[in-house]
Amino acid sequence: MSDLTELVGVLKAAGEGTRLRLLALLADGDHSVKDLTEILDQSQPRVSRHLKLLADAGLVQRHAEGAWAYYGLAPSGKGAELARWLVARLAHDDGERLRDKARQDEIFSAQQARAGAYFAKVADSWDLLKTLHVPEAAVEAAMLETLEGRVADLLVDLGTGTGRMLEVLAPRFRRGIGVDSSREMLAVARARLAAAGLTHAQVRLGDIAALDPAIGPADVITIHQVLHYFDDPGRMLAQARRLLRPGGEILIVDFAPHDLEFLRTEHAHRRLGLSREQMNAWADAAGLDVRAVQEFPSNTSDRGLTVCLWHLGDRK
Repeated sequence: MSDLTELVGVLKAAGEGTRLRLLALLADGDHSVKDLTEILDQSQPRVSRHLKLLADAGLVQRHAEGAWAYYGLAPSGKGAELARWLVARLAHDDGERLRDKARQDEIFSAQQARAGAYFAKVADSWDLLKTLHVPEAAVEAAMLETLEGRVADLLVDLGTGTGRMLEVLAPRFRRGIGVDSSREMLAVARARLAAAGLTHAQVRLGDIAALDPAIGPADVITIHQVLHYFDDPGRMLAQARRLLRPGGEILIVDFAPHDLEFLRTEHAHRRLGLSREQMNAWADAAGLDVRAVQEFPSNTSDRGLTVCLWHLGDRK
């Protein structure tokens, strides 16, 4: 950032009250424009204008997803270091900052409550819903093949839902723990595991967005069709990384980018799929390497979804 004019432009972009508040919020993770307008109690055009100035200066990065757009701090480039330097120097007890964080927490809690209500409603039919557009058999076979030839001492399945992953991957671990925040889902999971006689797998109630480190360390972590329910999958991945044993592995299954907006309005999705570029950036920030990616196109002809399996490994 040696060019004087360019540096002055970046400083001007950052040097305004609302834009500093935006940088501080985005340091906590990705946010949609809708969420930011609610937190700041400002109009959408005003917030979008501030975000555009920050993006043009290289301080933040924009990801368009259908009718929504998500913003986060730039991972690298001319303004990335400056953005983090500024945020690190904001007073934690500043009144406006505290109000923003409190409002942010309220919005996150409301989103989790809506997702929880959705999961409670569909718990009994969850596995059937997943098969409508997703080649589950092929994905499950690929997950088993990825772990071929080894048995993990501990496998942790985050967002375990009905416990399907614990059942499928049972031959690949000595002990399995599934974590989920939905009591209704866990009731189905316990019944499933008991019926299958899988005494080496258990499930427990827990917030996968604020994981208890005592659960680990895990040799393998699975995150199956979970990350699209989070505004900031990178933050979730960083949480999971802290549970991982040195040299451990993470298997992630999720949708490739798509434009099916009804999944937001009817099925509580927050992100319309995850791209390879996004996953590479999130993994790198968490100290993980992407070892392999497999794609599984839908076997339906009506705008079906493509599913991706990412194999991530601890960066030794």
